[in-house]
Amino acid sequence: MLSLGAGNPPRSAEPRYRHAGIACGRGSPGPGDFGWEAGPMTQVSMTVNGGVVAADVEPRTLLADFLRSELHLTGTHLGCEQGVCGACTVVLDGRIQRSCITFAADCNGADVTTIEGFDDDPTMQELREAFSECHALQCGFCTPGMLTTARDIVLRLGDIDERALREELSGNLCRCTGYVGIVAAVKKVAAGRKPNVAAAVAPVTVSRFEGSRSRPASLLATNGPVTRSSAAAKAAPIGGSAGGTSIEERVRVAAPPEQVWSILSDLKRVVPCVPGAEITSLDGEDLVGKVRISLGPIKVAFNGQAKVGMDSSKREGWLTGRGRDSGQGSSAAGSARWSVIADGPSASLIAVTLTWKLSGPLAQFNRAGLVQDVVRRLATAFAENLEASITGAAPPRRKTTLGGLGLIWSVLKARLFSRQ
Repeated sequence: MLSLGAGNPPRSAEPRYRHAGIACGRGSPGPGDFGWEAGPMTQVSMTVNGGVVAADVEPRTLLADFLRSELHLTGTHLGCEQGVCGACTVVLDGRIQRSCITFAADCNGADVTTIEGFDDDPTMQELREAFSECHALQCGFCTPGMLTTARDIVLRLGDIDERALREELSGNLCRCTGYVGIVAAVKKVAAGRKPNVAAAVAPVTVSRFEGSRSRPASLLATNGPVTRSSAAAKAAPIGGSAGGTSIEERVRVAAPPEQVWSILSDLKRVVPCVPGAEITSLDGEDLVGKVRISLGPIKVAFNGQAKVGMDSSKREGWLTGRGRDSGQGSSAAGSARWSVIADGPSASLIAVTLTWKLSGPLAQFNRAGLVQDVVRRLATAFAENLEASITGAAPPRRKTTLGGLGLIWSVLKARLFSRQ
């Protein structure tokens, strides 16, 4: 059997504060000693391995740091800290998630299971035994994240062929084994199993820790479970204060407000103007759709649901929703508000506010400055398509996929040449 906690560094070695690339251990000077103060705090409450905890955290605190430094759950390993290596993988609300690119403040009300929470899980017990028998580990650094991902694969997909299995494991990097033992171990446990998606996303049953391990005074045990409304889970507006990223943009269209609103109020006409987007069904205020995105090796197709509202008297509209890609495991949630105002006698301005949160592999591209430039270029493409729809002119060649690398390259090129 594997001992996953062995070899982890003591808590005193963990960095508590980060500033300008400096990591200060608990024996090192604190923020005030360097001339800066800790930022504003956000109160969060979440269930971790069956126990409910509440704490005040900085908005920039990552879930991985919170788990390791504050809860002493050092089985969650930190490697790349960019969402690439998979060593920090945990289960968040029934789905695997990179904790090194997830803000703790975004996990308010969430259910989190780390490797320590799988002690009594039967599938994980089988995987631990198989990893030992098949020599699926050497240094053990990747093992907690690898086991967490392997459990998700076994439950979600069942018995799959080796090629598909290797692709599913590709998000977890191992620098020692060459993956032969890992693949053999997962195949052994998955043999003969059928997919059980319900079990894969179900809350993990764990035995609450009743020992004498101390907790910092900033963590307060709460008396009841933290719940999330099912209605909110289907289509919840995400505000900037809840940890989402917001961007405001204005797009000029060479048409009067009446014409522009006639298009914007007809979603079946306006959605095709957005590269990569399509409507699957529209029933009143309930919308089901898809957005295809390609960012290098990451190709996702978000299937999502949204609620849509319109106020024609004010020429305003709004949308809240969420979607998930079943292939790569990325998910997104957000909201949009838009309005049309006059800009001279024959032109209009479309004011748009977008707020979103990304998780999964796609979250590694969520860098505020770059994203804002990409959104601006998307807005330009949208305006061109919208004008073509209004005037009846031939629209630019329709893109069936939102190709992020082309957009990002155009942004970088513009930035480089603008410096000359």
